[in-house]
Amino acid sequence: MELKNSNFERRVLLTRLNLVCAIFALVMVVLVGRLFYLQIKNNEHFSTKSLENRIKIEPLVPARGLIFGRNGKLLAGNTTSFSLVAIPEKIADMEASISSLGQKLGLDTIELKRSLVHFTGKSFEKHVLKSSLTEKEAAIFAANRFHFPGISLISNSSRYYPFGSEMAHVLGYVGRIQSKELKRIDAANYRGTRLIGKTGVEGSLESLLHGTSGYQRVEVNAEGRVIRTVERWPSIPGENVHLTIDSDLQHEAFKALNGKVGSVVAIDPNNGEVLVATSNPSFDPNLFVNGISQRQYNALIHSKDRRLFNRFLQGQYPPGSTIKPIIALGALEAGIKRHDVSVFCPGFFRLTEAGRPYRCWAEKGHGNVKMADSIVRSCDVYYYSLAQKFGIQGLHDSLTLFGLGEKTGVNLPGEKAGLVPSANWKKETLGKSWYKGETLISGIGQGFMLATPMQLAHAVSILASKGNVKKPHLFRESKHNLLAEVNPRQSNGTNVVLKNQNNWDLVREAMVQVVHGKSGTARSSKLANGIIFAGKTGTAQVSSVDHNLELQLDQIPVHLRDHSLFIGYAPAENPAIAIAVVIENGGSGSRVAAPIAKKVVDTFFVGQPDILTSRNK
Repeated sequence: MELKNSNFERRVLLTRLNLVCAIFALVMVVLVGRLFYLQIKNNEHFSTKSLENRIKIEPLVPARGLIFGRNGKLLAGNTTSFSLVAIPEKIADMEASISSLGQKLGLDTIELKRSLVHFTGKSFEKHVLKSSLTEKEAAIFAANRFHFPGISLISNSSRYYPFGSEMAHVLGYVGRIQSKELKRIDAANYRGTRLIGKTGVEGSLESLLHGTSGYQRVEVNAEGRVIRTVERWPSIPGENVHLTIDSDLQHEAFKALNGKVGSVVAIDPNNGEVLVATSNPSFDPNLFVNGISQRQYNALIHSKDRRLFNRFLQGQYPPGSTIKPIIALGALEAGIKRHDVSVFCPGFFRLTEAGRPYRCWAEKGHGNVKMADSIVRSCDVYYYSLAQKFGIQGLHDSLTLFGLGEKTGVNLPGEKAGLVPSANWKKETLGKSWYKGETLISGIGQGFMLATPMQLAHAVSILASKGNVKKPHLFRESKHNLLAEVNPRQSNGTNVVLKNQNNWDLVREAMVQVVHGKSGTARSSKLANGIIFAGKTGTAQVSSVDHNLELQLDQIPVHLRDHSLFIGYAPAENPAIAIAVVIENGGSGSRVAAPIAKKVVDTFFVGQPDILTSRNK
């Protein structure tokens, strides 16, 4: 009997060999197929993926455009500073790293953690933890860098405002980009950018000042360090902008407001250029550039004097007696009052014989007063009488011709319209009828009447130019003259045309006598060098406290004291500057607002002999 079956063993061996060959062939087919898939069919895709691991695209942040004043002085510039940046995905324990970082550098860890809340990028992108490190902080981090993987020190450009709080409400400020702002901007153009204009010129001209971002492709090693730049598309810097603001004049106005709450606005009546626009108290816009601390921000928003409030655009005040020249002009044009007809002022006015008395600021009265004298001495009784004849609609129509009750159109955001009331306005807004007594107090700029300092400056510039209306504006030019595209200047309004041109001269001469006449309410505010100054004082009552007794003035709480106002222009015959001053709760316009206007206008004429020679004749 044969123990070995050679044929059977041969068949088994062949079967196994065939199976191995089949498996080997199958593996080879899979490998070749995969190789074909990777190397041929998807070569482009995987080549790109491989390249991405070696080539990085980095944004190139454009330099923000500079802002200059009319005299060429830099109002907003850029400085180089150091910042701490983190790449979240490279930090194992973010909270521990930030705590250690704060201890090493002496930084506020709460503020560092709060910065992460505003991080809107990817985990592999750089995020600024702290901007503008001091030299000491930067040196300490450099020495301890190995303790903080994923955190590095970089140099960057920061906004800088050399005039600080003096220009804050004109320029506005830049601050960190918030997530809600990303929805309204081109996010691609802001890659790598930390800051965006928030308010003022910075906000209104953001698209012009920001510029266009560039990009560069760089080759990196396995550690992510840049080896070389492969390709580069440079960024386009933001446009430089020149404003109409005179920084020297602005400085003088801000200095004159020291310790007072209020505003000064000055305009060139010949072209509408805003020379001065101040609001005090103010704030330092540099605080916002690199992220204001919560403590500092809370101090600003909760300050009793409202430092963030732009008073020259948003402050609305009763204009008081400053509108009397306009009302007198309207009455002359309407034919309801002759300039040579007197009104007797006993110190009060009554609508009826037994009616309530509407008092004049002069307790004993002014006696017989003609129109010119009513402006010079600011007689309230004269304007009670005039308002009674004129009616509220007549007052409304005259005042709106001079831009009161509507926005001036100055190219800054947030302007308020003020208010010139009418019977229809009260009915539609308050659902109540208009009373004759309300017409009387409207005639002296009280009651519902409200105006902003910018409106008052615009109105007096129209008086100064005999009805030539020029819209106030702040922008002169940019490097490539693109301002018209970004923020077009509004067209000028309709000029004020009088039927009798002599009426301009009568009212304007009375305004000259306010300053230069023996009984003028601003006679202590004459300008230097014999320059003729025309003006009108105003004192707007804000409470029902009896202010007639001088002994009671110091006893009146500050917030209940009268507002102090003044409007004026110079030189009187051919004006180069028109000015409005409003001091909240400052008291008498002649004692407080007028001297401030004198200081600013005197400064304007210093070093300008050409204006003095050609215009003060």
